[in-house]
Amino acid sequence: MFLLLIITFMALGFYVQNRLKSRFKKYSQELLHNGMSGEEVAKSMLGYYGLSSVNVVSVPGKLTDHYNPLNKTVNLSPEVFQGRSVAAAAIAAHECGHAVQHSTSYFWLGMRSKMVPVVNASSRIMQFVFIAAIFGMYSLSMGGNTILLVLIATQAVIASFAVITLPVEYDASRRALVWLKGAGITNPQNHNMAEDALKWAARTYLVAAVAAVTQLLYYVMLYLRRN
Repeated sequence: MFLLLIITFMALGFYVQNRLKSRFKKYSQELLHNGMSGEEVAKSMLGYYGLSSVNVVSVPGKLTDHYNPLNKTVNLSPEVFQGRSVAAAAIAAHECGHAVQHSTSYFWLGMRSKMVPVVNASSRIMQFVFIAAIFGMYSLSMGGNTILLVLIATQAVIASFAVITLPVEYDASRRALVWLKGAGITNPQNHNMAEDALKWAARTYLVAAVAAVTQLLYYVMLYLRRN
């Protein structure tokens, strides 16, 4: 059953990722009507919200775009930073949405940031447990309740983090789309494309959250069956 769940969510995640990549590729070929680059869009949005202390920088890789609250930087991949497409504008604005969340002390962003050290520790513990299982030190069926309780506790942290990430990502997209339309960065045709691109990006987080919660429920049911 557990193997079936893993395969199902891997397949679903692969599908959503492929859809996201295909949408990004498609909308990367659609030029923004005003010709602005991702860098220019990001700086314009940050300026609108008075976030002069946030820098926009280019980072290597593809789809490596993110906002770093520690050094207040909007990090854009070269394709987004230099691109003058609808996809570049949508992603740049989305990452700036996180910067706006940070400046306004958005509750869920703050909660997620506080959870990062605990999530990292939980992931390391879970990795150790599974590595030990691979080398035959124990199995879930023979490892006793202690092992299951450790897995439940660590997976609960990871699942909580995945669920909390959802409002953070959806809200950043909402802020991006509202600003892109209000500032006239996108025309009606551009805006529909930007909305579609961000919709598929958000679905990757949704799949991850559902998978994490399902895995947690599996451990809980296994523990209840043993007791």
